[in-house]
Formats: sequence, C-alpha cells, structure tokens
Amino acid sequence: MTAGPLFDYDAVVVGAGPAGLNAAVVLGGARRRVLLLDGGPPRNTYAQNAHGVFTRDCTPPADLKQAGLADLAPYDVTVLETPAREVRCLDEGFALRVEQRWVTTRRLLLATGVRDVLPRIPGLRERWGQTIHHCPYCDGWPNREAHLAVLGSHQEGHHLALSVRAWSDRVTLLTDGPDELTPEQRLDLHRVGIPVITTPLRRLTGRDNVTVRFQDGSTLDLDAIFLNPTQAQTSTLPAGLGCELNEKSRVVVNEHGMTSVRGVWAAGDMTGAPQYVMSAASSGMLAAISLNTTLIHESVRARGAAFHKSPDEAVGVGEA
Repeated sequence: MTAGPLFDYDAVVVGAGPAGLNAAVVLGGARRRVLLLDGGPPRNTYAQNAHGVFTRDCTPPADLKQAGLADLAPYDVTVLETPAREVRCLDEGFALRVEQRWVTTRRLLLATGVRDVLPRIPGLRERWGQTIHHCPYCDGWPNREAHLAVLGSHQEGHHLALSVRAWSDRVTLLTDGPDELTPEQRLDLHRVGIPVITTPLRRLTGRDNVTVRFQDGSTLDLDAIFLNPTQAQTSTLPAGLGCELNEKSRVVVNEHGMTSVRGVWAAGDMTGAPQYVMSAASSGMLAAISLNTTLIHESVRARGAAFHKSPDEAVGVGEA
C-alpha cells in the first residue's frame, strides 16, 4: 500500500506527543506511507516523570518520546523535526509547507496539543513542572503527605483543592485575591480542613520547595503547588483549516476523532480529551484507525467493490 503517484504520503501526522506518536505507529503498521512532523517537545516536557503509563510508570517524558520514536523503525514513517508551516486543502487531499518545500497527503491527522497559559506571578514559570504542577495524578504521589497548596479561585479552585486533599491532609487554597467561592464551597473546604488565603501573591521563591511571598509581607513555605492553568491551541492549523472549535477553543471531533473538515482528524489534548499520557495515546490510535478505515473503503470502492451489510445486521452496523 503506497500513497500512489498523486500524493507524497497517505497520511501526515502533525505533532509527536503521545497522540501523534501512537497514531504514526498504527498507520505505519497498517502499511501506510506516513510523514510525522515533530514540532518540538511535548507539553509535559517540564514534568519530572509520567505516571499512570502502563509498563512505563515514572518514566521521564523525554524518555517516553524517544521510546515512541524508536517504535516507528519497522514502518514506512518519515520523521522530520519541524512543524507544518501552512496547510492548504486540495480537491482530494492536502498540501503542507514543510521547511522550504510543499508535500501532499491524502489524509491529515493533527496532534499538536495545547499550551498552558500560566498566571503572571513572578517566579511561577521558572518552577513549572518542578515544584508547581498541573495534574495530581501525575505529581500527587511524589508529593504525598507533603505540605501543598492549590492556586485558584471559584469552582475550579474548590474542586482541585478537594481533589488534592486525597494525597495530603495539609492543603491550603490560595486564591490570589477574592475567592469567588459560594458559602457552600467555603463550608466544604472548612469541613475537610483546607484553609483559604485570599491575600494577593507577590512572588514565588525557593529551590527544592516553594515559598509564597504575599503582598502584605507574609510568607508561606510549601513543598509544592497545584493549579489548573488556562490553555490555548498550540497550533493555528485547526483554525486555519476551518475546523470547528468549542467554547474552550478545543477542536470538536466525533467519537472517531474526525473533525468538521473532511479528511482531517485530531487527537490528544487539542480535542479536550482527558489530559493524561494514556488517554492521548488512545485517542491517537482511535483516530488513526478511523483514518485508515476511510482509505481502505476508498481503495475497495475504486476497484468496484464495497463492504456490504449482512441481512441480520442492525441499523447503523457495517460500513464505516
């Protein structure tokens, strides 16, 4: 199975995080000619270890990526360490500007992820992934029974603080100003022993731990802080292609990873899927299978054949 004379590739996968890497493995194993564009380190590159990864728990993200790239060796997958600069829709496929040239593909799978938009608190960015974390399932275990804080307000801060409380009974909610909590939410936090500090933060310091310095001159020594940052699409390609985005700027996909643009799939964090390594990898596999299924059906139809339903099949079962 090759891309044929009209296209350079059967599929181009943009993004080499867990979703993109797993998609490339699946498509390569389906005997497709694939181009994987590795535009840079994944979002979790600042994390010390990846957790909840089957057979690879506590592996550093960079090591996971190298293992994923090594898995591509048996297949017809070309890896380029560059992003896609531009994408154009063709009559039956797509053209992508890669470095200083254009390549064509029958199908396109986006796995470019999202980027974290961190609060503008001096000292926070320098400690991101070291003593300041996003996901308690990734970094809760190393900080079990530690002195922790959650940075956030209103419902998100309330929910994250109650969740982090499962890893340690020493949790403080820092709202960096008015807490925007309901009376019921304040009572929730009081009942489980989570104090709330509304004093605005001035800066964060510390090396192996983190010291919060407040605007009023007071300080709080912690082992780590958790927060839910705002996020934005890493790439402008989805919007440029006209893919439908939801109210949180995530790419809207169906259960197979198909976007609103024919011939384009999306997988991983950029779709609003649960932001875990295994979830991203799973969504990449599902999208790749769906993409490949359309190529199979296209090839069968080109030969005058079709996938026919069995007489006893229920409605909606049969041809993808």
